[in-house]
Amino acid sequence: MINKLKEHRHAYELTQNQLAELVHVSQRTIISLEKGQYKPSILLAYRLALLFNTSIEDLFCLEKNKHQEDLERENL
Repeated sequence: MINKLKEHRHAYELTQNQLAELVHVSQRTIISLEKGQYKPSILLAYRLALLFNTSIEDLFCLEKNKHQEDLERENL
C-alpha cells in the first residue's frame, strides 16, 4: 500500500508525534503507516482524511504489483 500521509503531514508542518496525538495513536503507528508497513483501520483512515481535509482514497491507495496486472490482462 502506498500513501500520501508523510506528504500531508509535512504540508501541515506536523511532527510524527503531533500527528499521532491528534488522531489518538502512537508515534510508532504513524511511522509504520508512512513506511507502508501498517494498514490503517477504517476509523484511523477516516480520522486522518478528516484532519487533512481530503478523502481516504486520496490519502491511501492500493498499489497493484506487476504480476497482478499481467494476470488481469491475461483474463481479458
